Amino acid sequence: MPEKPEVITVANTLKERLIGKKITACNVYWDNIIAYPTTNEFKKKIVNQVIDDIKTRGKFIVMSLSKNTLLVHLRMEGKFTFRNVGDEKGKHEHVEFILDNDVSFRFMDVRKFGKMYLLPTDKKEKMKPLKDLGLEYDDKNLTKEYLYEKIHNKNIPIKTVLLDQSIIAGIGNIYDDEILFMSKISPLRKASDVTMKECQLIIDNCREVLAKAIKLGGTTIRSFTSSEGVHGLFQNELLVHSKAGKECPVCGEIIQKIKVGGRGTHYCPNCQK
Repeated sequence: MPEKPEVITVANTLKERLIGKKITACNVYWDNIIAYPTTNEFKKKIVNQVIDDIKTRGKFIVMSLSKNTLLVHLRMEGKFTFRNVGDEKGKHEHVEFILDNDVSFRFMDVRKFGKMYLLPTDKKEKMKPLKDLGLEYDDKNLTKEYLYEKIHNKNIPIKTVLLDQSIIAGIGNIYDDEILFMSKISPLRKASDVTMKECQLIIDNCREVLAKAIKLGGTTIRSFTSSEGVHGLFQNELLVHSKAGKECPVCGEIIQKIKVGGRGTHYCPNCQK
């Protein structure tokens, strides 16, 4: 699933082609992609709105329109593509926006897990899903005190807690593994056992890892590529994730892969005791 760096990469590639464009028509071929409002309302409201800006919030792409805000969650395999108006619809293309430059801007999703929300801009922060998100990795309010307060009473693995989007928004499985490795914290440790000092380590390494991944365009792994096939390069920098059976780059111990909270987890049993 795309995480914060990948979502930023997608948003940046879309900005180059979408800012200032007007949506003149909208077709929805799979209703479940539209999470809010109803499909009919979505299609009616979004027409004739101009795309003013594209940013991100957690793992959401946030498109600021003339009157509303369009949120897109790519989930596992969501992608965008640009076609000519009238081009044959692909099997996995589920939402189509016709733009005023005669371009067909389409959302593709093999698994159909992606979601779109069209929210009133002045109320979006008080509505789901945005109201449930935690702080961004670069928010000045993300302090060791904030993180410690959020996790010190949780008797579940720290690996699982860092995937909780209501605490730090945007961290997923790949970067969770990397952050914990760099912090020398076992993914199996209970969050309640993590100290205030270790909370600062987690925050520092979260910022370092995500900032570097963003600079490199994210991680191209498994089925993920960004809009129009833009590939990230951070997979070349991964220290433990997807490295099971290989030597730890720090101590030479064999990197292990286990399940934590149902998620494949890579770690060094020596460095992360």
